Order: sequence, then structure tokens, then C-alpha cells
Amino acid sequence: MGIPTVNGAVCFDERYVGNPLVYAGTVGLIPVDKVHKKVRPGDLVVALGGRTGRDGIHGATFSSLELHEESDRVDAGAVQIGNAITEKKVMDVVLAARDRGLFSAITDCGAGGFSSAVGEMGESTGARVRLERAPLKYEGLSPAEIWISEAQERMVLAVPPERADALSALCRDEDVEMAILGEFTDDGRLEVRHGDVVHADLDMKFLHGGLPRTTLEATWTPPPADPAPPAPREDFTDDLLRVLADPNVASKEWIVRQYDHEVLGGSVVKPLVGARDHGPSDAAVVAPVPGSTRGFALGNGINPRYGDLDPYAMAEAAIDEAVRNVVAVGADPAQVAILDNFSWGACSKPDRLGAMVKCCFGCRDAAVALGTPFVSGKDSLNNEFQVGATTIRIPHTLLVTALGIVPDVRRATTMDLKAPGRRLFVVGGTRDELGGSYRLKLEGRLGARPPRLEGARAKRLFAAMHRAIAGGLVRACHDLSEGGLAVAAAEMVLAGEVGARIDLGRMPVDEPRLDDTARAWSESLTRWLVEVAPSDVARFLQTFEGLPCAEVGETVAEPELVVTGTGGATRIRATAAALERAWRPPLTRLLDGES
Repeated sequence: MGIPTVNGAVCFDERYVGNPLVYAGTVGLIPVDKVHKKVRPGDLVVALGGRTGRDGIHGATFSSLELHEESDRVDAGAVQIGNAITEKKVMDVVLAARDRGLFSAITDCGAGGFSSAVGEMGESTGARVRLERAPLKYEGLSPAEIWISEAQERMVLAVPPERADALSALCRDEDVEMAILGEFTDDGRLEVRHGDVVHADLDMKFLHGGLPRTTLEATWTPPPADPAPPAPREDFTDDLLRVLADPNVASKEWIVRQYDHEVLGGSVVKPLVGARDHGPSDAAVVAPVPGSTRGFALGNGINPRYGDLDPYAMAEAAIDEAVRNVVAVGADPAQVAILDNFSWGACSKPDRLGAMVKCCFGCRDAAVALGTPFVSGKDSLNNEFQVGATTIRIPHTLLVTALGIVPDVRRATTMDLKAPGRRLFVVGGTRDELGGSYRLKLEGRLGARPPRLEGARAKRLFAAMHRAIAGGLVRACHDLSEGGLAVAAAEMVLAGEVGARIDLGRMPVDEPRLDDTARAWSESLTRWLVEVAPSDVARFLQTFEGLPCAEVGETVAEPELVVTGTGGATRIRATAAALERAWRPPLTRLLDGES
């Protein structure tokens, strides 16, 4: 279909074994004069694309059912059978019809099939539908099956009658099937027929607003407190290598390389960057219009471990991570929008619902504080799997995706260190926030204090970082997230194959007497590690005046990471090769022909 796969994330947790989650999203361009759509009485109800079959029936309800050991057998029909070639032809017809003004409104046949597509489009008008006109994959479908099937590759359009012939001719030219199912009316009712039988006749107001609201109980009980600090270490090197090898932190190259991120030739910052295109990019940058230097950045934030401690804090962290990822590559934070994807357990149970309520409040408060509008979202509930008397519940999972405008993609920044002799800065304040961290995960512990968002300061930091990148003052920028400063520095070294010397004692901190463990491993929000040329240091510091920002080291020619503590002792010493061996899974190295 010609869609590049430019960004993503993969999370591992044994609690996903019963309900593996897959999130998919797309970004598209629309002419500004085609944004608004309006159904008018008299418009025809037109179906384009694939035929209707039994595949996908109850797909929407199935996705929110608790699974069990027989689900693959009894619910197999809920899964749609896709056809990418048909989808591509439908897409081509829709774009051509849009540009010729052949329809006044459009929606896809997603959850609920024709029932939701026609029902939603006709909310303010009414509609009459003749189901026997729908093209079928095979005989024998009942009217109810035709009405609710979620078979893919189908679109529903509102087409003025005088434009139906032109649309039909376009469909014939592109080998796309078209059927006129009925018309939109002005009586405010939804009438569904099959032959001479009326199967539904509903008032649109009742259909859209007649369902009584339910009242559910929501409770939240924090997990038992675990405030003990991590086990003391003099040398952090082994811990760093172990965290880098954690499946959640390690390279996802074995997945990235299976997809094409170069289709249409618009990707500017790729999923993998660095000296050999093997380092983890913070976000993708795409220039979608040939010849234009204006583009967009796409990034995400997700950390289910925080949800085990505090779903409110998890929401704050996911939003902050998504935004700081796109800002790190050059997006303007004043032009960033976000969307949420919730995957949760059974919300009929008070503890699950209570966690979701806290998460929703976190989403609201963080978005308001940062000024990032939610433009879309999705949920998948009841992700629990019954095996005998045992229930496997997924961790509370929130994925936040950020989309930001990059005013000039020529200023886009990547995370790999570029050259020796440069200065290294940590931007953003560090606290003793090790709750849910990967350092504590090494000990099989969750901790007690997850990272929290300081919204007003974060908004100022985002704006300042964008000014620095847009002004050409930043040579490399990497956000501090999983594994804190230690992992961020390691990834920058292994990606750029340039060394770094870092002094933990020089970090900007929000809490006095912060020990080296917290300085190296804290996952406090809104922080980056930045490479700056000596000639740009004065202007860089001026950009962050009044904000936490400090020079913590320098880049060197020897491809090695050396981190010293507040007392001068060496805490980390590892070559780029050793860091890469830990971070890139053995399968990835094997596929590259390495032993």
C-alpha cells in the first residue's frame, strides 16, 4: 500500500502472555479545504471496496471480551480477513473521488460494519438501507450478518445523486466494486430492509442517546510501600550491561528491519540512526511533501511498570516521554498533538476501573499542563485470560503517541554522538525517582516513588529545547527514559562510536545530597543528554537560562563510556563494542553475519 513504518515500541511482560497487544496507527495528509464533511438529505448511501462476508462479525465486541482456552476455536470468525491489494485500489479511488468532489462525506466500515458507518453518518439526517444490494463474498449471509460484519476494505460514502455516475465510472476504471445501498433522509430515522422485510426502524436520537448510562464502582489501593534504596554498588558497569540486555531496553532492530521505512522516500530521521544505522532513534521525522522542508515528527511513550505503582504517574510519564521524544528530533512543542491508547483489564471490577480512572485524570492534567491536545484515542478493555481457575491480567497499559510539526527538517537532530571534542549537557532536573525503574527491576523490585511531572517547568524546557535545536546549537540529543542517564549515555556512545566522559557530580539535581545511584539511574521526566559544539556553548546556556541545565562532560575519540561519581570514583567504564554486544540481541548480530 506504500505506507512507511517509521516508529514503534515493543514491551515485554509475562502478563501479556494471554493477551498479546498490538497497537497500530497511521498519519495522513488532507487538503485543508477537505477537512469538513457533511451528509445532506438526498445523498446516496454508497459502499465501495471489498465484499461483505462473515469474517469480522462481532470483532468489536470480541476485542473487549475476556479470553479463554477455547477462544481461538469459538471466536475465530471475529477476525477479519484482509486484502491489501483491494485496500490499495479503494484508497486510490477515494483520493481521486475526493479531489473531484464526488462525495460529501465518508467513513470506514470499522467496528460494527454498515451498522455503525451508516448509523453515525446519518445521525443528523436519517437513512434508509437495502441490505440485499450489498455485494457478498458468498451466499447464505443473514440480514443481521450483512449489517454487522466488519469485513475489511469497505468504505461508506454520502454521494449526491448527480455525481453517482461519475463515481461509478471511476470505480470501473480502477476495478473497485461500488454499490448504492440506499439514501440519507430528512426524517431522523434509521430504516434497514432486506427485500420486503423491515429489520430495523429506529429513531436516530434514541440510537445515539437512548442508552442509559451505567454507574460502576471504582477503587484504588496503592501497592505495599517499598521505599528501600537499591543495593549499594561501587561499580555500575555490570548493572548497565544487564539493563541494556533487558528485552524492553535492548535493540528492536530484529523487528525494525522487517518493515520498510523508506517507502515514498520521505523519512528524514529513521527508526535506526548512527554510524552504522544501528542506534535507537528517539522519534521519526518525515517530510511528506516532495520539495518541502516542512515535516512532522512521530514518537511515543509507554511504561507499564509505572502503572503497577501509580496509574496517574504512568499517564504523566507516557505523555512527557512522547512529547520529549518528538522535541528531541526537532518538533515544535507548540505544534504537538497527542493520542491515547488504553489497554486494560476487566473494568467491571472496581480495582481495574479505579486504576483507569486515575490514569484518565493523569492524562487530562498532563495534557492541560503541557498544552498538548488529544486528537484521537482508542481503548481495548477486558484483556484478561482465563486458564482453569487462574486469571492472567495484562498490566495497566497506556500508549501515548505524539505528532509534532518540524518547521525545517534540515534542522532535525539524531541521538548518536557525532564527534570528539564536544561538550555534553544534561537538561532537566533529576530527583530520587527510582520507583518502577530498570535499576530496581534488576533486584526484582518495584520501589515506591515513580517519576512525576512538573508541568509548568516541563513546558518551558520543551520550548527551550526546540529553540536550541532550531537555532542549530544541538549536535545530538537523546531523552533520558528507561535506565536514566546511564542507558542514554550508553546508547549515544554505541550509536555514534564516539566516546564520552561524564561526571555525575555535575548533574543538575532538584534534591540535595542525591547519591550516585539516583543520579545514574533515576528516570525523572523531561530530561535529555545533549552534545554541543564548544563554539555554541554560551548561546546554548543562554537558551536554558533559569532552567536546570549543566555541563556534565565531553566527547572523546576513544569509543568508550566512562562515568565518574560525585567523589571522583569511576562508576562505569565500558567500550562501545561491549555496550553494543549487550544491547543488540544475539539474533540481530547473527543476522548481520557476526559470530
